[in-house]
Formats: sequence, C-alpha cells, structure tokens
Amino acid sequence: MNRVFNPTVLCVVSLPLLVAGGVAAVFALDALDPPRFYRYAVALVLAYFIGSIPWGYWLMHWRRGIDLREWGSGRTGMTNVLRTGGGKMAAVVLLLDLGKGLAAVILAREVVGDTAGEVAAGLLALVGHNWPVFLAFRGGRGIATGFGGLLVMAPIAAGIAAIAFLPVALLSRYLSLGSIVGVIVAVGSLLALAWLGMYSAIYGWYVVIGGAIIIWQHRDNIQRLMQGTERRLGAPAARID
Repeated sequence: MNRVFNPTVLCVVSLPLLVAGGVAAVFALDALDPPRFYRYAVALVLAYFIGSIPWGYWLMHWRRGIDLREWGSGRTGMTNVLRTGGGKMAAVVLLLDLGKGLAAVILAREVVGDTAGEVAAGLLALVGHNWPVFLAFRGGRGIATGFGGLLVMAPIAAGIAAIAFLPVALLSRYLSLGSIVGVIVAVGSLLALAWLGMYSAIYGWYVVIGGAIIIWQHRDNIQRLMQGTERRLGAPAARID
C-alpha cells in the first residue's frame, strides 16, 4: 500500500468532513442567501466528492484486506464486490452507492432549488463514482449511483428501468446486459413521461448524458458479450495479473 496516498485513510478522514460540509452548506446558504452561482458551486463540488466515496474499495479493504482494483474487472462497484466478496457485502455496497446518487440530488434540491441543479449534481455524483479523486480516478461503472439520482428525479422512470433490468439480468445471468438494457429503458421511459408532462424535460439531460457515460463504462462488457466471453452472474473474480 502506498504510504503517501492511502485511499482508505483519505476516505475515512474525508467522509465526516463531507457530511459536515453538506449540513453546513444548507444552513449557511439559507441564512446568507448568496447569488445562485455560489449555490451551484457548493452543490456541485459536494456532489462530486459524495460520488467519489469508494465504498466498494473501502469495505473490501477493511473486511478482506485487498485492493478491489486488483481483482476481477478492476472496478469498485457492486458487481465486482459480488464476485470478490460475496452477496452480503455486495448488497451493502449497492445500497451505499445508490445512496450517493440520492444524497447528491437531494442536496442540490435543497441548496439550489431547481431541476437543472439536480441534473448537474446527479451527473457530478456519477462522474465522481466512475472517476473518484480518492482512488486516482479509477472507480466503477455508475449503475447504482446513477439509479439513485434517477430515483429522486423521476421515480416512475426508475421503477420501469428496474423492472426491465431484473428479468434480463436474472434470465441471462449477465448483470452487464441487464444494466445496459435498464439504461436504455430509463432513457426511453423518462423521455416519454416528460413528453406526457409528468416530469420536467430537463431531466431528460440526466438520462441521456448519464446513460451515455454508463454505457461507455460498459464498453469492455459489450465487447465480451459480442464475443461470448462475458462473465455470468455467480462467476468468481480472479486476481488481475
């Protein structure tokens, strides 16, 4: 482990600071009522750092003493935790990563107070998860964090996407395929619901940009799916040579 840059220590030290900073920001901005630019700046910076919290890496290092980036896909999200640490650990990471998207969007809703701020914060949390500053910008693929943001913005679209994800992932036993299908369905359903007037059309930017980021992060999975070499659900992770 690099003694100069220890991600676990950095994350543990930063977490209470992020929580305190978020609470302080809500109260201070309400009291001072600064220009909207400052509200955006605070919300987006906090959203990125919230997204950057590497729960999968940290929990696997704490419980198993391993660097998750050296196992399986090298990613730090739920799927690689499932293959490396088992179902219980993966469930915890899933909830925590989902919570990052939830927290970022809710924070923006309180601090900024408009849909554009929610979209920007959700996207910054997604970017933070995929390219976290705490892990030298090596993170996950963004499904759980992106879904958490969508749950706040457009819960019906999120529910439709989840309904599409589950049967595809369980029947094919390819979590990556289920994730890709879920993203595509999320984009289509939210745009349709926005056209019907149920949600702001601005939320469409979240699913389009966020969906593009997530699918880009799955580009190696897509290649393996096309080649028939993708890892199925239940396949254990091997150490990366």
